[in-house]
Amino acid sequence: MLKHSELLNAADRERSDWRAWWLVMSNWAAIIALLVLAGLYPSMLTISLLWVVLPGRQLGLSVLMHEAGHGTLFSTRGLNHWVGQWLCALPTLNDLPSYAAAHLNHHRLTGTPQDPDLANYRAYPVDGRSFRRKVIRDLTGQTGAKLVVGAVKGGLSHFSGQAASGDRLLFFKQVLVQAALALILMLLGIGWTWLLWFATFMTSYMLVTRLRQIAEHAAVPDANDPDPRMSTRTVIAPAWQRWLLAPHGVNFHLEHHLLPGVPCYHLPAFRARLVEMGWLDRVPVFSGYPEVFAHAVRRG
Repeated sequence: MLKHSELLNAADRERSDWRAWWLVMSNWAAIIALLVLAGLYPSMLTISLLWVVLPGRQLGLSVLMHEAGHGTLFSTRGLNHWVGQWLCALPTLNDLPSYAAAHLNHHRLTGTPQDPDLANYRAYPVDGRSFRRKVIRDLTGQTGAKLVVGAVKGGLSHFSGQAASGDRLLFFKQVLVQAALALILMLLGIGWTWLLWFATFMTSYMLVTRLRQIAEHAAVPDANDPDPRMSTRTVIAPAWQRWLLAPHGVNFHLEHHLLPGVPCYHLPAFRARLVEMGWLDRVPVFSGYPEVFAHAVRRG
């Protein structure tokens, strides 16, 4: 079997500031555009559209925080830390330093009892009734309320499931960023749409986050196998599904676990080379998220 080092070339690890800025700013541009649309043309249609589409952009911020936590988004540590924290982590009630610390353990201990993300996927496959209860908790705000209570008590990184570090100013920073977003929306004449932002975060975003977690590690061939081909899943999904559920290359999760130093914008090319080399020949292929959920949720 090929060694991981033999799968890597120099281009895979090249970090690009202009690509990073494009991902961050285009993600925020989409968020503002959705809020402006709902603010200027408030109706059940536009608000429903926001409720369905906005969570993918909120998840996009968390995914970019994840990239910055690996130091693979920007070319410098300072930009990764500042942009990853203030423009990506804090707006979604995350915390980059605590997330990054826990996430390294997830990579090192995937599938083991010490994996900080284990609770997100160890129960799968589950029956339909169990899954429906989880969906109801998400869409009624129960999951989000738990997150907010954790933030008030001292911070909770929901992307990794771990408590934040002892930064007493963390909650203040999170509130400050929310206030800044509300002020920007007020200056645009649609200040009330901050409520739509937060209501979406508390409901449909929690479901989208859960679906992402299922897709990455739930009901894999062998969650305890250190080979990511057995313990991690990539989903080859159409663009519209990636827009809603898997922004910024997060669907290439197997490749990310194989070599975490590859920036998200290089993952498609990295996978193409792995396919060409035959390294993924025996890996089950999932061609869309409905196929994954049908695999991870039993009828009943």
